[in-house]
Amino acid sequence: MKFAFQNKMKSFHHKKHIFFDLDHTLWDFDKNSEFAFDTIFKQQGFDIELSDFLNIYIPRNQHYWKLYQDNQITHDDLRYYRLKDVFDALQIEISESMIHLLSDEYIKYLPEYNHLFDGALEMLDYLKPKYQLHIITNGFASVQTKKMKNSNIDHYFETITNSEMAGVKKPHKKIFDFALSLSNASKEESLMIGDSYEADILGAQNAGIEAIFFNEQNIQTDMPVFQVNHLLELKKIL
Repeated sequence: MKFAFQNKMKSFHHKKHIFFDLDHTLWDFDKNSEFAFDTIFKQQGFDIELSDFLNIYIPRNQHYWKLYQDNQITHDDLRYYRLKDVFDALQIEISESMIHLLSDEYIKYLPEYNHLFDGALEMLDYLKPKYQLHIITNGFASVQTKKMKNSNIDHYFETITNSEMAGVKKPHKKIFDFALSLSNASKEESLMIGDSYEADILGAQNAGIEAIFFNEQNIQTDMPVFQVNHLLELKKIL
């Protein structure tokens, strides 16, 4: 799909602090999930076609993350129902205890894989000498820390703000305010980059922070927002 809003030539060189989302922006969540589930299913002896599983899991996971982001479900609900829905859809009988086991194993193995989006390291190497870099994530602190360490990107970032620290999740204004305070940054000198139009872009804008939409999947939207489809495009404007 074509992106409805055409970028105008713009420079963000006046910024001093750049805040990144982690999952689906730098860290390739879907690819790493695939490897994690492949490992788990082989260990547990599940005869499941991985592509069939992922075709259902990926949108269900996004659905439940949206509910979790909006405080409509708990962390435990997220971890349980995103798996239960898939097995129900595939008409595979599975016990509640096995779903909990698979959920625990998934959290254990997911951060062990370290695939990043194409160009992520080159882009971070380019930005690091020029800006102070930070992370704002709705992910769980212990898991996100492992992801960053295992993918060898933790050293790029001055601060990491997660929803557990801030007490709220993106797009709530308070998590952006918390990140600004933690990094000693002003709104005017800060920039947010993320893949979620609602959580990252609207959330940042509502907090008075300019934002760039990492639109790797060419999602269509009529809202005027600066966007890039590949991380290395950031080198042209930063």
